[in-house]
Amino acid sequence: MRNLEKKLRQARELSWERFGKKITFYVPGMFAYNGIKGKYPALSITGEQCALHCDHCAGKLLETMISTSDPGQLVETCRRLKKKGTLGVLLSGGCDREGRLPWDDFLPAISKIKKETGLYVSVHCGLLDDKTAFQLKKAGVDQALLDVIGDDRTYREVYHVDFGVSRIASTLEALHRAGLAMIPHVVCGLYYGKIEGEMRALDMIARFHPEQVVIVSLMGIPGTPMAKLPGPRPTEIAEIIAEARLRMADSRVSLGCARERGNALIDTLALEAGVNRMVIPSEEALVLAREYGLEIRYQRTCCSVSADFSGGEW
Repeated sequence: MRNLEKKLRQARELSWERFGKKITFYVPGMFAYNGIKGKYPALSITGEQCALHCDHCAGKLLETMISTSDPGQLVETCRRLKKKGTLGVLLSGGCDREGRLPWDDFLPAISKIKKETGLYVSVHCGLLDDKTAFQLKKAGVDQALLDVIGDDRTYREVYHVDFGVSRIASTLEALHRAGLAMIPHVVCGLYYGKIEGEMRALDMIARFHPEQVVIVSLMGIPGTPMAKLPGPRPTEIAEIIAEARLRMADSRVSLGCARERGNALIDTLALEAGVNRMVIPSEEALVLAREYGLEIRYQRTCCSVSADFSGGEW
């Protein structure tokens, strides 16, 4: 425990040195927090369809998204959301057997959305080749979110694919070549609650010096094969956060929305590791942030969003 405390302190001090004693708290569009709703909804371009049905999700997350499985429907939905005051959208969806989403069908629609509405657009991109990465950039996508897995066994058993993590590395390279901002996500405990390839995932990410890294953890979503599995310990998550900071000193580190609810220790240890951003903070996290004397901002978007829509209150 002493070694972890030392590592957390080193990470926290490095974070404050590079980014100042600040933190921003977030509420994405898929969540409500004390009656406050985010202004950054998630839309699925495949509806509830997913060929992989990964063990940690099984398509359940798609059920919580707005279904926009037709390009025209996507444009109309974004026009309507813009009129309601939405700040941006996360475009996601289910994958085919190769881990890809049908972006080719939606590129003209995305371009139209950017030109007509000016919404900030994130994509949960899945696996990409160079051509698709460049096309997404050309269409006006602001950033690409990608789950980075560092262990072949985890990828094959949890995601039900017959290939390894080299394809994730190739996608990172494609995003880098296209100049499309990448926001890698590392899921702690993805191998049935155990820490396996997370450190290697950080190594894969660090090569590209991303502007931000998001750390999340196994949630135990009802109706999935992992619903009742215990997730990783808060100390294990904190160590991954600290390692992300120490390996990528100039990247903002976020504690994302996908994590065990009601476990305030995850939040407070993340603060001790110097996270710059946190989604849906516990009351204990708010108290600790004030005790540290942090400048606190609040934003009603995904924590990945680089644009500053924050304020001094929700």
